[in-house]
Amino acid sequence: MTHHSRWLRTTALLGGAALLAATAAQAPATADPDDANNTDRNNNSSRKLRAAVTPEHVMERIHALSDIAAAHDGNRASGTPGFAASRDYVVDTLEAAGYSPVVQEFDFPYFAQVAPSMFERVTPEATTYVEDTDFGLMDYSGSGDVTATVQSVDLNLGDLSGSTSGCEAEDFAGFTAGNIALIRRGGCTFGVKVLNAEAAGATGVIIMNTGTEGATDAFSGTLGGPDVTVPAVGTSFAIGRSLDVAGTSVHLATSTESEIRPTWNITADTNRGNDANVVMAGAHLDSVIDGAGMNDNASGSATLLEVAVQMKKVKPRNTVRFAWWGAEEAGLLGSTHYVADLAENDPEALDSVAAYLNFDMIGSPNYGLFVLDGDNSRFPPPDAAEGPEGSGAIEALFHGYFDSQGLVSEEAAFTGRSDYGPFIEAGIPSGGLFTGHEAVKTEAQAEAWGGTVGEEFDPCYHAACDGVGNVSVEAIDHNSDAMAHVIITLDGSTRGVN
Repeated sequence: MTHHSRWLRTTALLGGAALLAATAAQAPATADPDDANNTDRNNNSSRKLRAAVTPEHVMERIHALSDIAAAHDGNRASGTPGFAASRDYVVDTLEAAGYSPVVQEFDFPYFAQVAPSMFERVTPEATTYVEDTDFGLMDYSGSGDVTATVQSVDLNLGDLSGSTSGCEAEDFAGFTAGNIALIRRGGCTFGVKVLNAEAAGATGVIIMNTGTEGATDAFSGTLGGPDVTVPAVGTSFAIGRSLDVAGTSVHLATSTESEIRPTWNITADTNRGNDANVVMAGAHLDSVIDGAGMNDNASGSATLLEVAVQMKKVKPRNTVRFAWWGAEEAGLLGSTHYVADLAENDPEALDSVAAYLNFDMIGSPNYGLFVLDGDNSRFPPPDAAEGPEGSGAIEALFHGYFDSQGLVSEEAAFTGRSDYGPFIEAGIPSGGLFTGHEAVKTEAQAEAWGGTVGEEFDPCYHAACDGVGNVSVEAIDHNSDAMAHVIITLDGSTRGVN
């Protein structure tokens, strides 16, 4: 799941029956004579597909992706050999199952920190600062090792809420080339500030926090792309103030890779079905640089792959299109590229997508059974994105399935901060599953799902410890069945959605 602010917010526990009844109440008053036959068909197909998609088979695929990570520096991040090998594994598996997968290449801004950064005051009093405590490396920072005088740039400390420090080239009038620029946050993007500093001859950049309420701590952010060549870090307001003293010099060292690299999306359509009414199901294939990404998101991508392979057990009516996205962890770039490309070059194909289902982190070790709140009943805007019409019906299908199995499901805020985001922006009904990450499990949730009260749903989120042992087989079992059931139900008919 992408590293931007997350979309989990726990709520009171809610079963699916009420939501399913509400959706049914919105159905057309005139009965379709084929409805009974279609329901029987869906139930039979659901049973077949769920029986074929076993947690054992899914775990075999998760192990295969783990082996790929182990052979490629411990990760499967977009822009790395580990992601290319993950792509090949998915493509080879799909082809062996009779699909004709489409690999879509696109370029994206790759960034990785190669070694720990160093930030220390040399004069007037030597002080060493701790990374991720006293300062943070900015994404897309350049590499360098420099010791130089600190020069403040339009800090305007008399007006803490009015900072535009470094936003204009004129702010650097009189700046001494070779110095390290001290800039205050606010008024424009970090990238603009750092590029202006670099153009003025700065050999490094320190961005201090604003100093207003809630904006005093050390921080990190993004420069927006690989355009910067000098080291750039973010630090606290207090440390920034301490550096705003004549005669101050610092040592700043960063080691990064920051450049444009290719990556890929993979899509595969069922060999039969109605191409004018496509049900899409997607999961991001990439991990973060720091780990193998077994829960985030081998859990979703491996389960989706197993569902695709086992679709041979059923006969699709609508076309089902499976998708594995690249560069999700860089900001939903793969799914965004896919939707934008269709909108520009094949709008009819985009219009044919009746629904999009997203599966991002579905095997958290201290898991919860969360369904995206497509009807905004628990998390209305502006605290969440507005679900396109039909998203509530998708939500009801997932809740209804869990309810039919005697399982409690709860809602996660529909914020658009995973790969369903570009689809809802295009007005496509969307939904999906999630098992939690940084939030901690409540007592009521532990009563519903088991697990440990007061611990995070995924304590290895975006960390090196996100290996196979960080995946709950029980969560995979529940969610793989829910995934299979809703995919095949919408394959039978999308009338309830659109």
